[in-house]
Amino acid sequence: MKKVLVITYYWPPSGGSGVQRWLKTAKYLPQFGWEPVIYTPENPDVNSVDESLLKDVSPDLKVIRRKITEPYGFYKFLTGKKKGEHLQANIVSSEKKGFFQKVSGHIRANWFIPDPRCWWIKPSIRSLSKIVENGERFDAIISTGPPHSMHLIARALHTKFNIPWLSDFRDPWTKIFYFKHLGLSKKSLKKHKELERSVIAEADCITVVSSQMQKEFSEGEFEAFKDKVKVIPNGFDPDDFAAVSQISGADGKFVVAHTGLMPKSANPDKLWKVLGDLAKSDSQFKEKLMIATMGQTDESVKKDIAENGLLNNFTDLGYVPHSTSVAWQKRADILLLPLRKEQESKAILTGKFFEYLASGNNILAFGPTDGDLARALEETGSGIICEFDDENSIKEAFVKLRKPNTPTQEQIENRQKYSRKAGAESFAKLLDQITK
Repeated sequence: MKKVLVITYYWPPSGGSGVQRWLKTAKYLPQFGWEPVIYTPENPDVNSVDESLLKDVSPDLKVIRRKITEPYGFYKFLTGKKKGEHLQANIVSSEKKGFFQKVSGHIRANWFIPDPRCWWIKPSIRSLSKIVENGERFDAIISTGPPHSMHLIARALHTKFNIPWLSDFRDPWTKIFYFKHLGLSKKSLKKHKELERSVIAEADCITVVSSQMQKEFSEGEFEAFKDKVKVIPNGFDPDDFAAVSQISGADGKFVVAHTGLMPKSANPDKLWKVLGDLAKSDSQFKEKLMIATMGQTDESVKKDIAENGLLNNFTDLGYVPHSTSVAWQKRADILLLPLRKEQESKAILTGKFFEYLASGNNILAFGPTDGDLARALEETGSGIICEFDDENSIKEAFVKLRKPNTPTQEQIENRQKYSRKAGAESFAKLLDQITK
């Protein structure tokens, strides 16, 4: 069996969406002739911890951990946070910030390139080089970002030892939605673009999660490399839905659920108005409605829900184990999937969509109606996407989605191609190609 080194920042017991793609891919890769070896930080600064994810880590899987030094410790000290306290996701955003946030954001953007994990690059290169020099054989390397520092570790090993390299982008680099809000100097912006281009130019294969991302990595200055940019979407693992726990407190309720991060820029505020109006005109609906969120939900969401008279219908569960999140996805009558109110959202096909897809329940999404998510919803018959401000369409969609949906045979087949096992097979085929 061939061996592949996977360089990833996110690995259990770290929780959140960033861990899922390679946790699940590593689970299935051995079935297609590739043994993964994971390289990951020993002490990452992550938003959540989920011990339940460890069940998907084979006892035979080799995991190499190395301590990482990150500037977030200093940030916590300045903001009065405790050592073990997790930072809120997306410190960098388009939302208004105070003076200290602006200064710290400027430092983060211009001093730590490509990201605050850059201090891990050189120590990791030294550590992994010693492992290779001492006889460990890797037939290929995979780096997955963000954080894009992972790609720079892989690039150095690829160059030094001539090991075939696949660079996996779960999100864009310079074209991600928040990049324009970073406050980069001209020099810093130039550096980012140079690093991004070097990764795309030097890697033997580039994988992305959506067709829009594939287009972005294949046009303009990247056109010369378009033939090596491949799409491997995220997916779902049927094992997660094989045996789900029962949900308490939702008996007899009509559950509208959201799992994961819902920042201010993804708040579907017009939906809360639509639901509030329906509740005012229909006392039975008001009694049965249950809005459940889990993960990190912005205060603006809670405020808008309250202002529309739905506070008694709202339950914020905060962070929950992934297994609990899946149980709620399975129980929900409608699953909410708001993208961010950014043009770049056209290229986003979030991993959450595929878990929602596996649940079999209707999805009400918000974002560009001509993006990758819109196309995926249509081909799988799994839901409807609305523009954030189109109140009439939101109401029509919600009323339609209240009824159970029966997908066609073609839509059922389209859903099955998004399994994590199918994704692992696609990665294995690409690894076979670049190691011939």
